[in-house]
Amino acid sequence: MISKILIANRGEIAIRVIRSARELGIKTVAVYSEADRQSLHALLADEKVCIGPAKASESYLNIANILSAVDITGADAIHPGYGFLAENAKFAEICETHGLTFIGPPPAIIRLMGDKDKARQAMKKAGLPILPGSDKIIEDLAEAKKVAQKIGFPVIIKAAAGGGGKGMRICRSSAQLEEQFPIAQGEAKAAFSDPSLYIEKFVSGARHIEIQVIGDKKGKVTAFGERECSVQRKYQKLIEETPSPFIDEKIRKRIIREVEEAARKVGYQSLGTFEFLVDETRKFYFMEANARVQVEHPITEMVYGINLIKAQIKFAAGEQYNFPEPLEMRGHSIECRINAEDPQTFVPSPGKIDFLVLPGGEGIRVDSAAYGGWTVPPDYDSMVAKIIAYAPSRELAIRKMRAALEMTTIVGIKTNIPLHLSVLADTDFLAGKYNTQFMEGHLANQAALNGT
Repeated sequence: MISKILIANRGEIAIRVIRSARELGIKTVAVYSEADRQSLHALLADEKVCIGPAKASESYLNIANILSAVDITGADAIHPGYGFLAENAKFAEICETHGLTFIGPPPAIIRLMGDKDKARQAMKKAGLPILPGSDKIIEDLAEAKKVAQKIGFPVIIKAAAGGGGKGMRICRSSAQLEEQFPIAQGEAKAAFSDPSLYIEKFVSGARHIEIQVIGDKKGKVTAFGERECSVQRKYQKLIEETPSPFIDEKIRKRIIREVEEAARKVGYQSLGTFEFLVDETRKFYFMEANARVQVEHPITEMVYGINLIKAQIKFAAGEQYNFPEPLEMRGHSIECRINAEDPQTFVPSPGKIDFLVLPGGEGIRVDSAAYGGWTVPPDYDSMVAKIIAYAPSRELAIRKMRAALEMTTIVGIKTNIPLHLSVLADTDFLAGKYNTQFMEGHLANQAALNGT
């Protein structure tokens, strides 16, 4: 049994864990930086401990300070949330050696999935299709050229040690590869302290589809219906929905079955997400697996009527979680990520929120750590809220989301709400006819309309 969880994170995901723990009768500990002294997660937890200054490397990434907070509070479990130390295998190992329950995948799984190239090869061996590409880490430009010539341009360079668009470059010719390869190496090293790269065939017009999985400690893995994540800018997701307007029931059942089988073969435990590219003929190719909870997990919860965080906590404690029977998708859900940024330039907009009104009502859920009078710090991710809409149909879910966004009032900072509203009014989006290049065209159209 787990009696007290220390949440090694901040913001809305920390609050998400606090709420789920309370439903399970478990106490919580918030850790916070000096910049987050008045943050909502620190105010809502049963206990709180300051772990350092604003700089993440001296606070939320400082393992020694986090473990000191464990000693002070007597916590017996740690939830890493997402980002920061969530996919740090060394941190998970240290938690285990200190007798703490790490609420996440085992270190071996985190290490496997954290190396994107090894993960691709493991999934290929487990039966999932992967895109043509390098079979190992690319050591230098000469080797990169050989691989690119073999699989054919265009290709995409990717960082082996991470994601989020860091170290990713699309190359449509040998000349572009020569130019972009060293840039990608430098970016990968700066972001992940590892310059290792691999190369894949680039699929134009593809969809970004992901499958939520959760595994218990007895070898049972459950996979859920897909999330559509193709509305993204520079590989950063903006809007997610489930089910995808592109995936039919036959494909859905097949990919769920194959992901469950592959996850079992590698011994997957806890929450995780298997991400795929799906081409125009609906052939899907494994890209990577994220060994943690995802930002967009609420839309899966909405259509299945479950609490994934509660299930994750119970599985970490070696307990069972009873999923609804039958386990099936009902209705449609959409999530918009509300960021503190200029909707036209995408420049971050930290600062004090002078006045805040968040939406509510039937079918609307808001996951947020924001409140009126709170100052959004410039030191961390710019997301201030996730607005989630649920309805029996996609059309109604979109209408609910538009109404929710129009009722949201945030004074004092700029947000990307106008951008979300423009996407939700786009005829191609409304028709479900979009892919990972959608935002490029949408932004170009908006610029033309605005005369910029």
